[in-house]
Amino acid sequence: MTPRTRHSSEAPGGRRLGLSTSEAARHLGVSLSTIRRWSDMGHLRGYRTPGGQRRFSVEQLDSFIESLEQENRF
Repeated sequence: MTPRTRHSSEAPGGRRLGLSTSEAARHLGVSLSTIRRWSDMGHLRGYRTPGGQRRFSVEQLDSFIESLEQENRF
C-alpha cells in the first residue's frame, strides 16, 4: 500500500483546512484577484490561518456561486 500524499490544504493528520485562494479560484473558474476582491468585499467569508492565508470551504464557494446564478435569472 502506498502512503497517502498530503494535499497542500490538509493539516497534519489529514484534517482539511479549506481551499486556498488559488484552489478557490480554480474551483470557481475565476482569477486569484477576483477571489481576493470578493473576500475583501465580504462576499466570500473564509477564514485566515495563523500564517495569514485565506481558506474557503467548498460548500461556501458553491453556495456563493448558486446565489449569483439565481440573481442573474431574474
